[in-house]
Amino acid sequence: MIHRIEKDGVHRSEDQLVEESPLEIRLKYGARGQQRQQPIAVTMRTPGDDVELALGFLFTEAIIGKIQNVIETRHRPVQNLVTITLDPELRIDLSRMDRHFYTTSSCGVCGKGSLEMVESVSCYFPRPGLPQLEVETLAAMPQQLQRAQSLFAATGGIHAAALFDPMGKLLVLREDVGRHNAVDKLIGCALQKNKLPLRDQVLVLSGRIGFELVQKATMAGIPMIAAVGAPSSLAVELAEANDITLIGFLRDHRMNVYCGMERIITMME
Repeated sequence: MIHRIEKDGVHRSEDQLVEESPLEIRLKYGARGQQRQQPIAVTMRTPGDDVELALGFLFTEAIIGKIQNVIETRHRPVQNLVTITLDPELRIDLSRMDRHFYTTSSCGVCGKGSLEMVESVSCYFPRPGLPQLEVETLAAMPQQLQRAQSLFAATGGIHAAALFDPMGKLLVLREDVGRHNAVDKLIGCALQKNKLPLRDQVLVLSGRIGFELVQKATMAGIPMIAAVGAPSSLAVELAEANDITLIGFLRDHRMNVYCGMERIITMME
């Protein structure tokens, strides 16, 4: 129960809160007969789609490059644990992650030791000038996003990330207390279905655009990112360097295009 203070006085009522709890991601890897398990990350997240989250995290950290690198996923929700078993033939280098990688719900790169460690190299690149979207199509996306946010409607305290096609159709949406987790869940979903790269889709975010979100989109080959909030300066730099169209303040049929204007069709053209 809470005390809700309003103009007509103080009222006692119930309030629904978004759940936040830790998820440990473990890797099982190595040659047959010599496999070892190693915890590589603990992230504060909203429970749900945990395997997608783990797979998306491993992909955007360049530990795996395709779903075929994974031979088994094991989810223990009571223990808040996901174990990913890798193909014994896959050679990985975890030396750069020889630290307890802890990520909070507000920042996806807080465990990184330096900027160089988050500048993962993607093997996917957007197609120059494609896809192209009309302004009206982009302007309608935030309302669709909000209508589909069931957890936000109930709690008012959760982030959303969604993928749209160039015609403005909402394809998939994920919610999480951490904006980076929501994006990892999306990418993990696409990875499971072997749909990467996402060269014909638009990533729409319910909040601001940080560097780590652009980095994750870059890894997945996403050509366009739009958000209702503002981007950081480093987010704009990374988007421009990777030929990603970056849109901020997408609301009330207005938007700021920070780079990649060639993908947007306006009535003035």
